[in-house]
Amino acid sequence: MQRLYYLTGNLDSTEQISIDLHAAGISDWNFHVWSKDEAGLYKRHIHSANFIQKLDVVRFAERGALIGFLCALAATGYVIVSDPFGPQVGGLVYVAIFGFITLFGAWVGGLMGLAKENQKLAAYHDEIDAGKYLIMIDARRSEEDRVRGLMAAKHPEAVYLRTGSTLVNPFKPAPKLA
Repeated sequence: MQRLYYLTGNLDSTEQISIDLHAAGISDWNFHVWSKDEAGLYKRHIHSANFIQKLDVVRFAERGALIGFLCALAATGYVIVSDPFGPQVGGLVYVAIFGFITLFGAWVGGLMGLAKENQKLAAYHDEIDAGKYLIMIDARRSEEDRVRGLMAAKHPEAVYLRTGSTLVNPFKPAPKLA
């Protein structure tokens, strides 16, 4: 899926965009708004971005899982070679050690991500602080032109920022703005 980013200056415009997108078949699951005015979004029943979208939890958890995986390979290899539990230990113990270390890495990475703003949204932080509304619309590639056409025809006040992917690549650098 593609994620289309738009910026609007007021809540009324954001609400009308939400109504028009719903009429066009875009559900709340594919439409998110990031704003300082969480109460205004709630009162007008506009789907706000959640903490997973605002923070870099997923990207850091993926990095942590990869680092945990590498550490788990080394630790499990060491335990197999040194045999500290004796010869009667089954393979399930080694699988448990491997799984625990990998999941621990993902958990620690996710916690680190809670302290970081999502790198895809960090470029728009100043606009959000200034009171603007960042609209994120998830659309299939086949729907992208239809959504962009709808936004251009009905909401010229919404500034198109860019198109990105909904997938999270843990090693991809932050997008460059034009």
